[in-house]
Amino acid sequence: MKLEIGNIEIKDVVFSEDEKIEQGRLSINPAKIKAIVLEDDRLSDCEIEIAKPGDSLRITPVKDVIEPRCKVDSATGIFPGVINKVDVVGSGRTHVLKGCAVMTVGKIVGFQEGIVDMQGPGAELTPFSQLIEICLVLKPQAGLDPHQYEEAARFAGLKTADYLGKLGEKIEPDQLETFETLPLLEQIQQYPELPKVGYVYMLQTQGLLHDTYVYGTDAKHIVPTILYPTEVMDGAIISGNCVSACDKNTTYHHLNNPVIADLYQQHGKEINFLGVIVTNETVYLKDKHRSSDFVAKLSEYLGLDGVIISQEGFGNPDTDLIMNCKKVEEKGIKTVIVTDEYAGRDGASQSLADADKLATAVVTGGNANETIQLPKMDRLIGQLDYVDVIAGGFDGSLKEDGTIEVEIQAITGATNELGFNKMSAKGV
Repeated sequence: MKLEIGNIEIKDVVFSEDEKIEQGRLSINPAKIKAIVLEDDRLSDCEIEIAKPGDSLRITPVKDVIEPRCKVDSATGIFPGVINKVDVVGSGRTHVLKGCAVMTVGKIVGFQEGIVDMQGPGAELTPFSQLIEICLVLKPQAGLDPHQYEEAARFAGLKTADYLGKLGEKIEPDQLETFETLPLLEQIQQYPELPKVGYVYMLQTQGLLHDTYVYGTDAKHIVPTILYPTEVMDGAIISGNCVSACDKNTTYHHLNNPVIADLYQQHGKEINFLGVIVTNETVYLKDKHRSSDFVAKLSEYLGLDGVIISQEGFGNPDTDLIMNCKKVEEKGIKTVIVTDEYAGRDGASQSLADADKLATAVVTGGNANETIQLPKMDRLIGQLDYVDVIAGGFDGSLKEDGTIEVEIQAITGATNELGFNKMSAKGV
C-alpha cells in the first residue's frame, strides 16, 4: 500500500461564521460543530472552547484527542467502520490539519480520565500542550449509562475531526510525505540483505470502558492479525478506552504512532519493515494464551528477524506483554518491548507485574507513580470535582488554593508506551 500524507500547518484557530483555512489560520463555526455533536440525542449540550499552547489553562477530564484528517478525491472516509463505511484505508492521499486537535472533555465517564495543562510543569509532560486544542465540553443526558456516554463522546470527537478535516481537502499542503509497504514477498525481495522487522501493536481491550476498535470492531473479539502500517496512519484504529491517562493511546496517538514513523524512517536503510501485527490485551488467561500464540505464529510466518512490541496500560496487560515477548523470542526472533513503570513514588518497587529472563531489551516511558505539583491556572475547561478520585489522585489532591498534587499517571500522555512522551529511564 502507498499512502501520501499532506500536512497542512495550522498556526491559529479562531471562531468565525465563515469556515476556512487561510495562511495557516483555521476558522471554525462553533454553532455548526455544536449542531453536529447534538445530532446524538444522548448528549444534552456541547460547548466549544479553544485552548492554545502557553495559555494559563487546565483541561480536565480529558477523554480522547483526535487529529482532523480527510481522504482526498476518494469515496473512502477516515475512521472506517465507525463514522464512515467499512472500506480498507491506507492508500491514496490524506490531508492532515497539523498543529491542532479535537479534544473531548466533560463530566467524567470512568475514573481514569486525565488532565492537560497548557503551561507549567504539567504541560511539559504531555504532547497535547503543544497543540491548539478544539475542546468539545460535553454534557450527557441525565441518567445515561456510562457505556452509552463513552460511545456518544467518542462519536462526537470523531465526527468533529472528520468535519474539520474536510476543510483541508482542497488546500495545497505545506508538506507531502509518502509511505509505502509492498505485498509481503515483494517487500522481502526489495531489501533482501536487510533484517526483516515487524511491529506487534498491543491494544487495550479489557472491557469496562477499556476498549479499542479496529475498523469499527471491538478488538477484544479479534484474533491477532496483520495490517499494513499505512492503515494505522489512516484511521483504522481508534481509542475507546478510559485507562490511566498517562499511558492510554488516544486516537491521536494511533494516527501518529511514533514506532511506525521511526520504523519507516529506517526502512530501506537499516531494516526492512514488513508490517504490523495487531493484538489485544484480554482478561482471561486462555485468551492471553491464544493471542500470544497467534502473535508468535504470525511473527514466524512473516519470517521476521526482529520485533518491537508496545504495550497499552499496566498491571494485567503486563502478562500479555511478557507472554508475547517470551513466545516470539522462543521462535528465535529478537524482541524489544516498550512499556512504562509503576514502581512506587520512590521508584523502588517492582516496575512490572510480570517478567521473564527473555525480556532483555526494554524501553520505558517512565514511572507513572512519580508525583507532581500542578499550579493553579487562570482558566478551566471542564471541571475539577473528581480530581481526588481519578487514577493518580488521592484524598486531598485538590488543594484549597487551586493547586493539585497527583501522580503523573493523571496527566494525559505522560508515560505513553509508544514513546510519544518526554520521559524515560536510563540503566546504570
